[in-house]
Amino acid sequence: MDEVDFLVVGSGSGLDVANVAANQGQSVAVVEKGPLGGTCLNRGCIPSKLLLYHADVLETVERADEFDIDADVNDVDFQHIVEKVNEDVQADADSIRRGLRSSDRHTLYEGEARFVDDYEVEISGGEDDGARVRADTALIAAGTRPAIPPIDGIGDVDYLTSREALQLETPPDHLVVVGGGYIAAELGHFFGTFGSDVTVVGRRPHLLPAADEEVAEAFTERYDDRFDVYTGYEATSVSQSGGDVTLEAREYEYGDDPGRVESGESVSVTGDALLVAAGRTPNTDTLNLDATGVQTDARGFVATDEYLETDVEDVWALGDIVGEYLLKHSANHEAQAVARNVFGREREPVDYSAMPFAVFASPEVAGVGATEAELRAAGREYATNTYDFADTARGDAMHAEGFVKVLVDLEGEILGCHIVGPDASTLIQEVVVAMKAGSGSARDIRESVHIHPALPEVVQRAFSGQFSRGDHQHQHHH
Repeated sequence: MDEVDFLVVGSGSGLDVANVAANQGQSVAVVEKGPLGGTCLNRGCIPSKLLLYHADVLETVERADEFDIDADVNDVDFQHIVEKVNEDVQADADSIRRGLRSSDRHTLYEGEARFVDDYEVEISGGEDDGARVRADTALIAAGTRPAIPPIDGIGDVDYLTSREALQLETPPDHLVVVGGGYIAAELGHFFGTFGSDVTVVGRRPHLLPAADEEVAEAFTERYDDRFDVYTGYEATSVSQSGGDVTLEAREYEYGDDPGRVESGESVSVTGDALLVAAGRTPNTDTLNLDATGVQTDARGFVATDEYLETDVEDVWALGDIVGEYLLKHSANHEAQAVARNVFGREREPVDYSAMPFAVFASPEVAGVGATEAELRAAGREYATNTYDFADTARGDAMHAEGFVKVLVDLEGEILGCHIVGPDASTLIQEVVVAMKAGSGSARDIRESVHIHPALPEVVQRAFSGQFSRGDHQHQHHH
């Protein structure tokens, strides 16, 4: 039995807290069953954004004729692109592993952690199979994995999740994607740009259901032009014959009650690769939490208080496994909060205000704060304004499609901002800063001098125009 001051399960953002513990002079145990660095580094943001940038470059070249430039792409070394990205990621993971192995404060246990009681885990599988570690303070940061929906026959076909899709060395001829969220959107863009035919089957009425509805509608329309998109269809069964996978899906509408109304229209799609991108499921079921007093919520995520402590004193949790925002920058933000609350003098609740998100697809999407649907559902009074990229000098020069949409309360405080268009992930940032660090007033953005003619002018204009009153009776308008 090994005894340490601090134990962390998972080596993503949990490592940030482990490093604070080590810097305080504590002995630290890190348990990790896969490559070091967690989802973001190994099978999430980092490889996907590295790959997606290649797609953006190719797309730029392919659009050159719009700007009276005659350009041809002679060759794309797809295999080399994927190999190089995966080598980079592997090198980073190995470097974290070497760092932990050579540290005199950290001990790395490779394998899966299973709790024996509140403060003790046994390692199963991996290099340290059978080891036991007991800690004074424990942090559960074991993340999530791709969720596999209960589609008939799914166990009998070869399917990809985001993890395998990021390692394919040739683009499929025809990729069928189940799911309509950001992973479906980003990987659809990636493979579509490199020559795959893409079919997306999503249950919700639009792609990107977490985004503001107007943004999601605009995004879905653009994907409809690029790909075969079936929104409002649920995958019901799947079968494989030779190298082909056939997916059956049935149309359904969301009723008023949480159940659904099936309307019977069905569709059948065949491709040579199937990507399941239907959300994420927490890894709590691997941890044997029944041996502890740690509680989970109805969806299986770890339940914590506002400080991120679980129902067991000195057992904390953060990142995807707490299910607040499944985003790396949220996990990093939570890690700062846990470090402050475990090692600081005064506890502070984790502050999720102004938590932005972005989708690195084409077009890009980003948002922060409330969506219009959320404000309507809450019966909030608000005013809204949108401004098109094309109505700014720079946006016009870029032939940019898309818009910035602003939601404010009747005093002019920013409630939300939603962007679809080029560089959305960058443009959203000034709104995040205004909401978090400034007065939170639309006036701050309106009255700040914006460089002319740079793209952020579209944000300034959206905050400057004629706002129209919206409320819970308000219907959509453009």
